[in-house]
Amino acid sequence: MSFKIAIIGAGSVGFTKKLFTDLLCVPEFRDIEVALADISQHNLDMIRAILDKIVEANGFPVKVTAHTDRRRALEGAKYIISCVRVGGLEAYADDIRIPLKYGIDQCVGDTICAGGILYGQRNIPVILDFCKDIREVAAPGAKFLNYANPMAMNTWAAIEYGKVDTVGLCHGVQHGAEQIAEILGAKSPAELDYICSGINHQTWFIDLRLNGRKIGKEELVAAFEAHPVFSQQEKLRIDVLKRFGVYSTESNGHLSEYLPWYRKRPEEIARWIDMSDWIHGETGGYLRHSTETRNWFETEFPQFLASADKPIDPAKRSNEHASHILEALETGRVYRGHFNVKNNGVISNLPADAIIESPGFVDRFGINMVSGITLPEACAATCMASINVQRMSVHAAVTGDIDLLKLAVLHDPLVGAVATPEEVWQMVDEMVVAQARWLPQYADAVPAAKERLAKSSVKTRDWAGAARRNVRSIEELRAEKSALKKAV
Repeated sequence: MSFKIAIIGAGSVGFTKKLFTDLLCVPEFRDIEVALADISQHNLDMIRAILDKIVEANGFPVKVTAHTDRRRALEGAKYIISCVRVGGLEAYADDIRIPLKYGIDQCVGDTICAGGILYGQRNIPVILDFCKDIREVAAPGAKFLNYANPMAMNTWAAIEYGKVDTVGLCHGVQHGAEQIAEILGAKSPAELDYICSGINHQTWFIDLRLNGRKIGKEELVAAFEAHPVFSQQEKLRIDVLKRFGVYSTESNGHLSEYLPWYRKRPEEIARWIDMSDWIHGETGGYLRHSTETRNWFETEFPQFLASADKPIDPAKRSNEHASHILEALETGRVYRGHFNVKNNGVISNLPADAIIESPGFVDRFGINMVSGITLPEACAATCMASINVQRMSVHAAVTGDIDLLKLAVLHDPLVGAVATPEEVWQMVDEMVVAQARWLPQYADAVPAAKERLAKSSVKTRDWAGAARRNVRSIEELRAEKSALKKAV
């Protein structure tokens, strides 16, 4: 088979390498063209060198091209994959730093909450530019696979306003299932069957079967509490499981900021998080992790390049959805996964216009969702709070309506639990002014926002958050990786 795939934001070196090697695990895909697009020539050069080495080592006739001109990459593409972060780590730092001044302590800040909403304001105009290019220069009927956060908002905008065939993809469901399989003593995650449904980052395991045997709440709670690692790292998720009766896909830190109960009092945060490794709830944890990862790739690039000189092993294909979806669409080999699409009745007790994440099957006829799912009432209520914020955020991003943006932030569950309306209004003004270069739709609103900030009497605080870890140096990361290897 010969067709073209474009990857936008391909400078995400590690993730692009994973997507690329997954694609080449499909025997029929070894004659495709992969066009890389990124605004950073430096990052493009790094990932292009790695992928060229993979192709050379395996002797495949794959064609790899790299472009800072996005439209050239999109010309004739049948599939487009996006993994962009508009504003990079600089804007992301503001997503965490500015809300902290108003008492809003986020762990990740890329889905909803103050940071996720502003992230969406930066991404959506760019996503709509992608859609315009796809309509104009990509192959007729091209499919857009969005991996970029905020997943629901980006996918919502692409479908409703971009008018492009779009599916949102995430790996939270797979990771949650791996956890559950481990605590239940499964020999392989394949022994666990599940139905997981909701919205991205608030998806719920509403039916679990281990080798065909149904797993109930009490057994699941007991297994998590008995696990020596997850019992400490997932305290908040386990508490939600006890109260809601079902387990959430999202990690402890992520889930904590979508709910109004666990992060609203600084002195309470430590009860629910874990600081042992990665980001189980620490303040700005994913910002720290992303910064360390960027620094590591920059410094260790020669080692990454050298390690690319290896044969592709299909047995090590990842569980990222993209290659499996394309394989099913092109070959007819059926794939079951969990996909982000417009609801339209798939989940009976969520709105039709919402972007939901739920099971579906892919074959030559496309992505076919399993309909008629009803969420437990508490799960639906929690999802609804986020959906209402997402809807307002998308419409604000498209129209440049700063008042609607402020209302979206005001209705965010965690923001509303912490901040007053006056604080929210000033915080949004401050974030829009700080990120003005990435928010063209708010250009006319920035001068007035600056004037309001100059006259404001709302007090803020100089605060690093309730549980902050410093960005580790390359030397510290090397020492940690070395210790882990010795332990294994």
